[in-house]
Order: sequence, then structure tokens, then C-alpha cells
Amino acid sequence: MAGTQRVAPDRTGFVQVENGTRQIYWEYFGRGEREVVVLLNGLAMLTRSWYRNVPSVYPEFDVLLYDYFGQGQSSQEDEPYFIPKFCAYLVQIMDELGIERVHPIGVSYGGFIAADLGRLYGDRLHTLTLSGIILTRETLFQMYQDLSLMFYRLPEPAFEIYTHYMYEKIFGEKFAQMVYGQSSERTRLKFYDRYHDRKHCLIRLTEAQDPFFENIDNDPDAYRHVTTPTLIFTGEQDRALPPWQQRKLLDILPNARQIMVPESGHLTYLERPDIFWPTVKAFFGAKSIGFQALEGGR
Repeated sequence: MAGTQRVAPDRTGFVQVENGTRQIYWEYFGRGEREVVVLLNGLAMLTRSWYRNVPSVYPEFDVLLYDYFGQGQSSQEDEPYFIPKFCAYLVQIMDELGIERVHPIGVSYGGFIAADLGRLYGDRLHTLTLSGIILTRETLFQMYQDLSLMFYRLPEPAFEIYTHYMYEKIFGEKFAQMVYGQSSERTRLKFYDRYHDRKHCLIRLTEAQDPFFENIDNDPDAYRHVTTPTLIFTGEQDRALPPWQQRKLLDILPNARQIMVPESGHLTYLERPDIFWPTVKAFFGAKSIGFQALEGGR
């Protein structure tokens, strides 16, 4: 199975940002001879979180990964983070590597970065793929964010308890049945070990969503000008961001198509790789939302 292949980047490096006071870590798979897919991290991910998925698109496409502030090997200062800057740092990496255009895939938190890439740097994109995000003010989402921040800020054992709760919210039923037990416990412990003494990173990354939505409040049409062909994956069992919330994206993005993914929760790329990866590759090849979708995705 492709997802079990061992992979290693061909090149790694850092770009210096914020007048050389901070750094962003990146990894590149390929020789620069093919179109490039950028896999954008979720909130608690880092570049190696994608290694099991890289073979799903490579070597048909080159792959670029990078860590935002507060993740992996990038700077992790306790200071405000901003989603538009995460986009600018990617463009800086692209310029350093001589990449003109990319195919970004933004899942969950990474979808906010992907959406802002479309808003701010549409001329640097071939396509845009979003999964598990919203571009509207939703009270239930705000409540979930506020609850998460509460757990991050409380003393132990609050954060340890939260790490049990968060995965219950994310997965669909079929996938949860597969991973519940030792597998999900390993994942939970990795998350806890990575952040229990660096909770400020999770706080700052989460708080970066506030100015993101404030910009939407100030300019409701901000994303209506994103003309990049956009594919939206929505898990039919997503309880973190329910399908009825994600469906509103079609009223905002003028050149978008939604794929409803059966038997999937929030993480469509992980729960239904049999649908997600062949579909995105067909989309990349067409560079149009009018491609033939894989049977099973609706």
C-alpha cells in the first residue's frame, strides 16, 4: 500500500523571516521536474505527519512541506501568529526553490492557510483543495475554539484530559472503530508529548484564527474573488465542522466543487484515502472542477 512506503525528503532547509529573527522549516520531495503539491499542516501536525501520505501523490507530483510557527522545527516563540504571514512564508520558500505555481491541499487548520493563499496569492496557484473548513462565522465553531483554549490554559491534568476528548470529536464511526484502542492511544500520546510543555504554541496557533475571521467580518466578499479552481472535501460524518456549515463554501467561492465523502469524519484524507487521493490527482490533472470524480465520492 502506498501509504506504508518509507519516504525521505530530497532537500530540506530554512527560510529566514521577520527580518532574520525567525525561521521556517521546509522539506522538498523531488527534483524540481514536476508540478508541486503543498500539503498544509493541520493545527497539531508537522512535516513528518505527512510522510505516510506523500506516496499518494509522489512521484507523479513533487511535494513541498513546511512547518508554521509553533510546529516542528520552525520558530516557536510565545508571540502572536498570523495566517496571512504563514502564506507569505510559503511564497518565500517557493521563490527560494524557483517554484512558480503549486497545488495546495489544506485540511482542517491548513485549510485556512490554503483559503488565504487563494485570496492573497491566486496567481501562484494551479488549483486549491480544501477539507474541513468554513469561511463564515459559526457560533458552534467559536464555542469549540474557546473550549480548546480553556483546556490549553488550565494547569494539568486539564490538557491531558483534552487529548482524550479531541479525537472523539474528529473521527467518523468506521475509522474510529478501526483505530480505537492502542492505535488511537499512540497518537494521543504523541500529541501530548509534543505539546504538554509547549502549550503556548497551540494557544498562539488557535488565536491566529481570530484575526482570520475578523477579516471576514470586515470584508464579507474577501473570498468571493478567489477564482482558482477549488475542490472541497466534506466528510458526511464530520462533527467538528458539520456538512451544513461547510456547504456554505459553495455560496462564497465562485469556482468551487464539493465532494461529499461517505463514512468519513473531519479528516477525509486520512479516513477515506481511497477517495481523497485519486480524486485530487484527477483534479490536478484537469486544473478544472469539471473533471470526472471517482465513484464513491459524491
